[in-house]
Amino acid sequence: MEHDETRLKRLKYRAWHRGFREADLILGPFADTHGPNLPPDQLAAFEALLDEADPDIYAWIVETADTPPQHDNEIMRLLKQFRFEAFAARGGGPHGG
Repeated sequence: MEHDETRLKRLKYRAWHRGFREADLILGPFADTHGPNLPPDQLAAFEALLDEADPDIYAWIVETADTPPQHDNEIMRLLKQFRFEAFAARGGGPHGG
């Protein structure tokens, strides 16, 4: 089985290097903040989410598109909440997006 530290480093890299800046600015900080504390099932759900296309992920997080059932889970709920926290931390208004 893969070592947890290696898995987490790979996950963080994938979250920060999306090629879609808006996704990077949510997924990267989310991985840094929450990744080390995610239980294995949520870590797996986050990894599965990162296999999706960036515009889709971003649309689901900012709720301009419905989240498909396979990704409508605790990780997506955490990401949706985190989006507001991350935006506020950068000095944004109440409606990050």
